[in-house]
Amino acid sequence: MTPFDFVLIALAALAAGMVNALAGGGTLITFPMLTAIGIPAVVANITNTVALCPGYFGATLAQANDLRGQERRLWLLVPTAVAGGIVGGLLLLNTNERLFGELVPYLILLAAGLLAFQTQLRKWVVQRTQHAGAGGEHLWIAAGPVFLAAIYGGYFGAGLSVIVLATLGLVLEDTLTRLNALKQIISFSVNTAAALFFLFSGQVLWPAALVMAVAALAGGALGGRLAGRIQPNVLRWIVVSVGVIVAIIYLIR
Repeated sequence: MTPFDFVLIALAALAAGMVNALAGGGTLITFPMLTAIGIPAVVANITNTVALCPGYFGATLAQANDLRGQERRLWLLVPTAVAGGIVGGLLLLNTNERLFGELVPYLILLAAGLLAFQTQLRKWVVQRTQHAGAGGEHLWIAAGPVFLAAIYGGYFGAGLSVIVLATLGLVLEDTLTRLNALKQIISFSVNTAAALFFLFSGQVLWPAALVMAVAALAGGALGGRLAGRIQPNVLRWIVVSVGVIVAIIYLIR
């Protein structure tokens, strides 16, 4: 990697951190940038997963207070998320570069689609939970969908938070604030489990991962400061458009 390559991925990670703080979908910026500078798709995906860990940790820590009283859910769903993340990581490591490259545009389109309908999914969760108390009677039913979402998260990851929130809103009865906090720790568990699994794969491009992690943290802080000045919906549709364009480019290739 050249110094200019590091500048490019740092800028992409900075933008991704800001986008994640405001609207979500930062992976749709960082992953294509890594492949654009010549990093193979599997290595780029693994490096991106490792680099995102600090951002997930920060988001989880920020909502830790809303996890109080959800210990029963955590005891079941966090191990489920960890197991799914490892399975997804194992699947990725056993996918050859050519096959993963062929899957990439469809994975990006899926992530872009999830991001595009994020507002509608969130409104649906709000409508379902606005009169609910701190339930959880369908907790065991949640384990299966969360496990499947975690496999996807360990394999690719973009759009994971949207999938998890929709799943929790479907099977658990609670407020959006508490479900959102649960979503954050589940997403963090998936990402961390996959990242720790990848540490032993020998396919983490550490210089890139470290630069991206620092830049993404800075972007997240910047996004927090700009939260009242930028319309998240406008930013979200920009990211969705970028994702669709990138997917089309991959398909043409």
